[in-house]
Amino acid sequence: MLFFCREVMPLVRAEEPQATLSIVGRAPTPAVRKLADQPGVHVTGRVDDVRGFMRDAAVYIVPLRIGGGTRLKIFEAMAMGKAVVSTRIGAEGLPVSDGEHLTLADDPSAFARATVQLLRDIGHRRRLEAAARSVVVERYDWSAVAGKLEEALVRFARVRPRPVSEDREHAPRRPASPAQTVVMGRKLRA
Repeated sequence: MLFFCREVMPLVRAEEPQATLSIVGRAPTPAVRKLADQPGVHVTGRVDDVRGFMRDAAVYIVPLRIGGGTRLKIFEAMAMGKAVVSTRIGAEGLPVSDGEHLTLADDPSAFARATVQLLRDIGHRRRLEAAARSVVVERYDWSAVAGKLEEALVRFARVRPRPVSEDREHAPRRPASPAQTVVMGRKLRA
């Protein structure tokens, strides 16, 4: 958020002076809290429910510049039908396409242009929102995930164990030799 507020937000506000940014999340650092001193920037700290903030936002931004962790915040925004502008690192590993499900931009001017375009072009924003929501519902909705789990369980249930021959079934079992271990059909010497 420091990067976005220092490098991108001034470019956005130069084009859209009424644009505001809400930084919502628990335990913001002192540096992040200080961002609220900038015009149009609000820092909430922890909230009981982020959905109201997300619902009211025109654009959801993900200005991550360092990888790590999961990308569930993007999926949350997409599930709520929000247009997302993210860095490539921010959307890394997600099954989404730039320009179809979200907009990817890495440098400050490209990020600002993408954000301003979505603020201004409601038709483009609505198309991204619909595609974003659709991909999340089709692939990650509980019913889609449960359906895939059910298919896997049915396939597993159809697999039948090989019958054990009568001779082997009733033969006395020998204790394993302490000098041998059997792993995946190979004998390993201890």
